[in-house]
Amino acid sequence: MRAYKGIVEDGVVVLIGARLPEGTVVTVTVGETELLRARITSALKRPRKVRVRVKPTPGMAMGQLQLEGTSARPQSDE
Repeated sequence: MRAYKGIVEDGVVVLIGARLPEGTVVTVTVGETELLRARITSALKRPRKVRVRVKPTPGMAMGQLQLEGTSARPQSDE
C-alpha cells in the first residue's frame, strides 16, 4: 500500500502528483479533523443564498382563467 495526497473537486477525488493506471481500485481515508475543516471552509467560501418567496395572488390567476373562458365561448343568438 501507498499513500497519495489528493483533493475533492466537484465530488471527485483528484490525486495530486500521482499517475495511476486506469481501473486502479483506491481506498480513500479522510481524518475527522480534515473533514470538519473542509466543511467549515466550504461553508465560509460558499456564496450566500438569497431566497425570494413569491406568493401567487389567486385573483390574478382566476382573472386570467375567466378571461380565457369568456373568449372561448361561442356567441349565442339571444
